[in-house]
Amino acid sequence: MTPSTTPTATYRLQLQPEFPFAAAERAVPHLAGLGVSHVHLSPILEAVPGSTHGYDVTDHRAVRAELGGEDGLRALAATARAHGLGLVVDLVPNHMAADPRYNHALREVLREGPDSPYARWFDIDWEAEDGRLLLPVLPARLSEVRERMRVEDGVLRLDEQEFPLRAGTEELPLTELLDAQWYRLAWWRLARTELNYRRFFTISDLIGVRVEDPEVFDATHATIVRLVRDGVVDGLRIDHPDGLADPQGYLERLREATDGRCWTVVEKILTGTEPLPVDWPVAGTTGYDALRYVDGVFVDPVGADELLDVYREFAGRAGDRGGCWEATARRAAYEVVTHELAAETSALTRIAGRVCAADPELRDHAPWALQTAIRELLVRVPVYRTYRTGGEQVLTEEAARGAKAAFAVAEESEAVDTVRALALGRLGDGPAHRAFRARFAQTSSALRAKSVEDTAFYRYTPLLSANEVGGDPGRPAVTPEEFHAYCLRLARDWPATGTVLTTHDTKRSADVRAGISVLAQCPTVWAALLEEVAGVPAPDPHLAWTAWQTAFGFGTADADRLGPAVLKSVREAGLHTSWTEPDPVYERAVTDFVAAGPGRIPLRSASEAAFALEPHIRAQLLGAALVQLTMPGVPELYQGTEREYRALVDPDNRQPFAVGEDDDKAAVVRAALRVRRERPDVFGARESYLPLAASGPAAAHCLAFARAGEVVTAVTRLPLRLAEAGGWQDTELVLPEGRWTDLLDGVREFTGGPDSEVKLAELFDARPVALLGRLPE
Repeated sequence: MTPSTTPTATYRLQLQPEFPFAAAERAVPHLAGLGVSHVHLSPILEAVPGSTHGYDVTDHRAVRAELGGEDGLRALAATARAHGLGLVVDLVPNHMAADPRYNHALREVLREGPDSPYARWFDIDWEAEDGRLLLPVLPARLSEVRERMRVEDGVLRLDEQEFPLRAGTEELPLTELLDAQWYRLAWWRLARTELNYRRFFTISDLIGVRVEDPEVFDATHATIVRLVRDGVVDGLRIDHPDGLADPQGYLERLREATDGRCWTVVEKILTGTEPLPVDWPVAGTTGYDALRYVDGVFVDPVGADELLDVYREFAGRAGDRGGCWEATARRAAYEVVTHELAAETSALTRIAGRVCAADPELRDHAPWALQTAIRELLVRVPVYRTYRTGGEQVLTEEAARGAKAAFAVAEESEAVDTVRALALGRLGDGPAHRAFRARFAQTSSALRAKSVEDTAFYRYTPLLSANEVGGDPGRPAVTPEEFHAYCLRLARDWPATGTVLTTHDTKRSADVRAGISVLAQCPTVWAALLEEVAGVPAPDPHLAWTAWQTAFGFGTADADRLGPAVLKSVREAGLHTSWTEPDPVYERAVTDFVAAGPGRIPLRSASEAAFALEPHIRAQLLGAALVQLTMPGVPELYQGTEREYRALVDPDNRQPFAVGEDDDKAAVVRAALRVRRERPDVFGARESYLPLAASGPAAAHCLAFARAGEVVTAVTRLPLRLAEAGGWQDTELVLPEGRWTDLLDGVREFTGGPDSEVKLAELFDARPVALLGRLPE
């Protein structure tokens, strides 16, 4: 059996030494039985030994030996193909592990310096460190670790670290030997301000790769391209394209290299209504935009506002310091651009300074003014980054005026105009000009990710289910009209885009978020629950809110799993402790609180009011699952999510996959995947999405749509509010013409047409969702 080029549905498996290719091969019959068309594998190329994620690539030339090597991958592909499945692979073009023990290319650069043939692989500013690469990897200052350094077998060793030596320096005394290298070893804390290589976000252990260079592209993609051309790999998920100097150029080169043979999606985070660039040669995104719309359409907008009031009263200024999402995000951006990304803004300042020094009309811009202008413009970029076109829509005149307000002297604020013009490509197209444009965009995406996803999302927490990548915590609800408009755009423009609800990067799985989102329908119940557990003292009210809401969504009291997730949240928030400046006393208080409270008290069954929410949580959970599986796009299931799956932020959500027992969710998933597999034209055709509107007193509680007149999805929205209003009563739904069968039970039949209204009380009498298939005439 040969899988089709475009998947009907994918299933993501997290490969790791405990779950190698052979384990994935054993899972193939189960996945084929579910009804997916492709198995989606996390990164497969050689990575740091023991890595549980594979994003720390060390060698593009080989398939990872710890997973079974290329033979293991080909065996998996053969078994998958025998079951009618293809393989989609996660590809990491932007960065590699910055560890010279395993990264052969970096090791040669450290040995040979800027003349190494591998030097072009990395964005290194050799001028910034007098011709050396700064390596901030020492656990303490050099003076404190010098005695532990030794030269053995032609390399410099420090504990488990090792560094290559420049030829002819092996016999030098240690001080002279260190000074003679092409690199400077330094305390890890210097990475914040002194780094002179591009990294992934703020992670100094991952060094950026210059795939915009054709030779670097060829060298880093030869293995993947060969696997695609050999038919081993059928699709590619491109990790973090915004980190690349030229995403569109990269994608065009990738399409050419693979002869356009594979389905390709990009992990592009779209903000608000931001569109995916239409000229990118891809099928679409990996689906975080779909996640926002699916989650949002199940959130009560009125209740979300009421919940925000409860949050402000409960948490006060301890969390977001005022209760405004936009202000929280802006403050976080200033902190990150000033501290964690100080090295990146310094690099931009150096490049801008070189451009200005070469132009007599620009030479009088002081470095501090250029740096201030860079910072002020970066924090005002409303999306992840600019591209070849459309920059004026991001770096607007309004943004420039706001940036200028940071200057006390009007004449000095003209640096903003220079930086903006340079970022937009209006000052020329020389090497330094191009370098600034690319680095400004790359830094913008790192700033957005670090300040929003990794900081503000942990500070502003009225409704935690909205705090996912691509989400808008300031506006968590999406109207049915907005949802339908989004789906119509997908069906028209990106019918093969990816859609997701849970990924390896979601902070809470979809089922955990479903439990949390119900709280927007009952803010007073949530406030009462917090009163009931007020006897468990917390270090601060913001932490208490976040921890208890996380525990409510999680559903069970499990300190071993909740504890690390809550501790990670306070470190990411950076209000009382952080990864780089930990407060052991505060962190111990956090751990003790979780153990005594959220990790011990089963909140969902702590009171009759909380227990009464269970059927409504179930309705949210099933509704979101069915909508994602039948809306436009190619749905992806994360490992284990075919049944109820409660997981928290990584590493909790990256455990080795194991087949579990089916539940009522699994029945819905199987039915949806089966109909997608049996009727691919229904779900892949453009113009195949038709919103269906119910009529009657509870019409707003039904979300329904038809796919190409052959399949109908109908689900319950805001089920608690529906129950409070008296249920469905006389609410009806008109199905498209024809006879329809219930695909979830295979028994019930309904008649469509304007004169054959279906009572929703009847449609939803067995379960809060319905999937109907049109019977042949």
